[in-house]
Amino acid sequence: MIVRLKRFVLPLCKLDKLGKIQKQYVRYGSLQSSAKVLEHLKTKSLLRIRGKETSDFLQGLITNDMKHLNEGAANLYALFLNIKGRVLYDVIVYKSQEDDVYYIECDSEAVDSLQKHLKMYRIRKKIDIDTLGDSMNVWVFFDSTQYSGDKNADSGEQKLEGFIFPCGSLNNKSRKVINNIMMYEDPRLSNLGIRILAESNIESNEIRKHLNSDVLVSNSILSYKTFRYKLGVPEGVEDLPPGKPLPLEVNCDYLHGISFHKGCYIGQELTARTYHTGVVRKRLMPLLFEELPTKSFSYDEKIVDESGNAVGKFRGNEKEYGLALMRIAETLKAKSLTISDHKLNVSKPLWWPQDLQQQSVSANKK
Repeated sequence: MIVRLKRFVLPLCKLDKLGKIQKQYVRYGSLQSSAKVLEHLKTKSLLRIRGKETSDFLQGLITNDMKHLNEGAANLYALFLNIKGRVLYDVIVYKSQEDDVYYIECDSEAVDSLQKHLKMYRIRKKIDIDTLGDSMNVWVFFDSTQYSGDKNADSGEQKLEGFIFPCGSLNNKSRKVINNIMMYEDPRLSNLGIRILAESNIESNEIRKHLNSDVLVSNSILSYKTFRYKLGVPEGVEDLPPGKPLPLEVNCDYLHGISFHKGCYIGQELTARTYHTGVVRKRLMPLLFEELPTKSFSYDEKIVDESGNAVGKFRGNEKEYGLALMRIAETLKAKSLTISDHKLNVSKPLWWPQDLQQQSVSANKK
């Protein structure tokens, strides 16, 4: 279900604990037109992990640092890697109000294999790992007009584009719980809006009450998947086939999902080596077809420049928007790009740290 929200103005008395959310959405709502969307993410599922050893257990399995949650963060973005350092699952880890209880959001197609992965490494730890099945749903609330990047990207405050980017840069400490509805800022980018976890018997009307917004139901509005592709953000097994992608090539560092200072975790070696080498020549970038494609393209299909040289590989698309793994320097220099005779444009997301001058990146600067 997708619901379009014409307006988003929360009473200030209900936003005391939402901090940054209050500043961001009230400001946008008052200064410019917007299209607020509430969408049930039917491709998402939740795992619940309980036990006093849970934080230490996850610390050894994910790319991010669980200490952020212990220090006040409400959630964090992370990857599970295989022993070769390639991505298995992309997840968002949520801290519950209950002690030693965490929720893990993942792609529904991967929830069973992720549960098996966790149980395989649990060994003798006193931890419960349960799939929540149909008992809880994941929703997203976002402004479909905010797809050009973070506002600060144009302000000159960030001048780090091209550098490997450390996790924990977002101040995502906002969380709000009302009547079994849990609202969190997206830990990757502020433009991705709010993630909402709610019991399955809670309908959109109940959630909208707490957003205090005028509502118009529409079937022709921008979907969350299209919105993500406009931003250039990958998600789930369709964009990140298990065992294939590399963490830095899918911008996990730019999305605040990798700690380069925590202890060891499974698959760390290759990522750590890349960090110390300081070179990332290819990254996922958003693409826009000049005309709506009339055919489907295969994963890894070549994208070529005007000279016929392969400069990227196709990953996926939704209508005219898509993602591709591109050689950064060659892509930015190309005069034209095509895939199977379909013309397209590839751009740098504005949420990337700014001022990329070459494909080499330095790990010695923060």
